[in-house]
Amino acid sequence: MPISRRMLLMSAALAVAPVALAQEGKLSPMPISLERRTFTSGGKDIAVETLQVEGLLRPPAVVMLHGADGLSENVQYYEGAQVVAAAGFQVNLIHYLDRTEENRASFNTLFQNFQIWLETVNDSLAWVADRTEVDTSRIGIIGVSLGAALGLAAASADRRIKALVHYFGPLPQGAIAADAHLPPTLVLHGALDAIVPVANAYAVEALLRQQDVPHEIMVYPDQGHGFRGDARTDALERVVAFLGHYLAGHDASPLSGRR
Repeated sequence: MPISRRMLLMSAALAVAPVALAQEGKLSPMPISLERRTFTSGGKDIAVETLQVEGLLRPPAVVMLHGADGLSENVQYYEGAQVVAAAGFQVNLIHYLDRTEENRASFNTLFQNFQIWLETVNDSLAWVADRTEVDTSRIGIIGVSLGAALGLAAASADRRIKALVHYFGPLPQGAIAADAHLPPTLVLHGALDAIVPVANAYAVEALLRQQDVPHEIMVYPDQGHGFRGDARTDALERVVAFLGHYLAGHDASPLSGRR
């Protein structure tokens, strides 16, 4: 059986040693398992890749939503999922584009497919909430770009979501009700983002302030749509600290946001 590019990406990601976080003692030294699963949404099989430390008992669950580029090419999604899993969470990478039978989201169909993908994200949350190996009272979402918009919309209507990470995503107009209830939220954005302007981060922050929701915002002055170098490491540290505080009940507070 030939080895697919996706399998190679997953293997490469699982081989990565996140040195910066490991040196700070934030990651588990135990092996991380990766299991491929499926659930059904709209009559379609939706793939899920589940990562967690082997032998961990009922960890908090995190649903991770990729951007419009999908999961076929970008190894950074798997690397990020590995870091979060090593910190003691079960991470579920949702292939929500399976619903529309795409590897990448087409710009021309983003708006018409948004509600379809959102339905699939909601179905993924229901699927996670039915799993017995995780603590279903502690579910979080990490969304990236398009996935961040979907995560924001889903979390605003689902009180099972106890923490949300919003990586350089837009504020989805019309997808969030006026009486929405958002969970504690971490907003991460690049000031130089030409695809999703940083004004979206401040719009999300304003919504969180309006609802009096605990939140952190970090805007990296030298980053665009996607983080590199020290900014990427810093963002992952913030994600681990934020989820640790709001999902795992760690005493340490999330890292302070700065602009």
